[in-house]
Amino acid sequence: MKKTLLLCFIHGFKGDDNTFGEKSEFALHLAALVGAALPKVSVRAITYPQYETRGDLHECVGRFRDWLLNRVIDLEVAAGTPSPTVEPSVRTILIGHSMGGIVAAETAIGIASEVPVPHTSKSKASHRDSLTVLVDESVGPTSLMFPYIQGVLAFDTPFLGISPGVVAHGAEGHYNSVNGALAQLNGLSTIFWNNYNQASGNTGGSSKKPTSALPAPETPQEKKKQSGGGWGWGQIAMVAGAAGALAAGGAAAYMNREHLTTGWTWVSSHLEFVGCLARGTELRERLAKMVKLDRQMGVGFANLYTRLGKAASAKEVSMVGTVVGNDRTFCNLPEKDKRTTGLWMEAINDKSKDEIGAHMAMFEPKDNPGYRKLSEDAKNLIVRWSKNEWYETSGRRAIQ
Repeated sequence: MKKTLLLCFIHGFKGDDNTFGEKSEFALHLAALVGAALPKVSVRAITYPQYETRGDLHECVGRFRDWLLNRVIDLEVAAGTPSPTVEPSVRTILIGHSMGGIVAAETAIGIASEVPVPHTSKSKASHRDSLTVLVDESVGPTSLMFPYIQGVLAFDTPFLGISPGVVAHGAEGHYNSVNGALAQLNGLSTIFWNNYNQASGNTGGSSKKPTSALPAPETPQEKKKQSGGGWGWGQIAMVAGAAGALAAGGAAAYMNREHLTTGWTWVSSHLEFVGCLARGTELRERLAKMVKLDRQMGVGFANLYTRLGKAASAKEVSMVGTVVGNDRTFCNLPEKDKRTTGLWMEAINDKSKDEIGAHMAMFEPKDNPGYRKLSEDAKNLIVRWSKNEWYETSGRRAIQ
């Protein structure tokens, strides 16, 4: 029976199936490279359908796990695998871009903390019902996984948060316009508050102001005006900064009640999703668990991160007592100790002038001169993780 290596692509924040998926040029190219290097198995690429990058991260991970489980079961049933939970014919490489890498890591950690329960029923429904039982979170080297995760390959995933340079260099160019915007918001809030006091008959200076909010989500027409396939890192970063400023200054409110409700709901739900990037302890623990999976269970783990090259400004920018150096990256980088942080490999973009631009153009050959090297590095990692006993026995008749 010829086994299957499943390349599962997960897009990042505000991405979609077109920016990172099985039909994208990069995914097709990578699948072809891996297929040529691993001829003993069938290499298939699938994409997790576009999902809302908002709300609770763990709920998002749960939905993805259910979807992946069903896809793998379908493949195992079609292959007629006798004992898929013990000797699976399908192994999966989770490939995530940006926040998709965190979804992938959380999925691998969650699956590895569960032990599949062998079964004898041929029913697909009962197969799903009796798959796993929760065990202690400490992952042991003899644990079985279903679906079996062979590796987690992340692309520019901020496992340790976003680099201060993304804010520092971006703020340098937008400082005046943001200042002007905040001044206008403060003016609006003053007008609103005066009108509110006059209408309510409240003229006291000690009264509590109404809760402020941020703009509502864009209309479909406004969304079409955005460049970069709907990416919103810069927008959310600016909104997050504005939210902090407004919270501290107590300014700016919209008179439209609908905007007050839907606007804040939209912003807060997206900030909730990316909010995990601000929880340092959680970030470090997630990274440590992935390193443990790699070391104890052979689950490959790597993060290919962007670094700006020749086109980027070489000047240093000072930010709140910190000097951001010339090595400009989207991700915060770890100390150079693979034993505690895993494998991080740089992917230099000599064309992009800013971190977010490089982050978005990672899989665009025309905007990333390092595209081919990136593809080769990714292929080499997947091949290294997959060349094992499972691979070598592909094609042999299974023992009934």
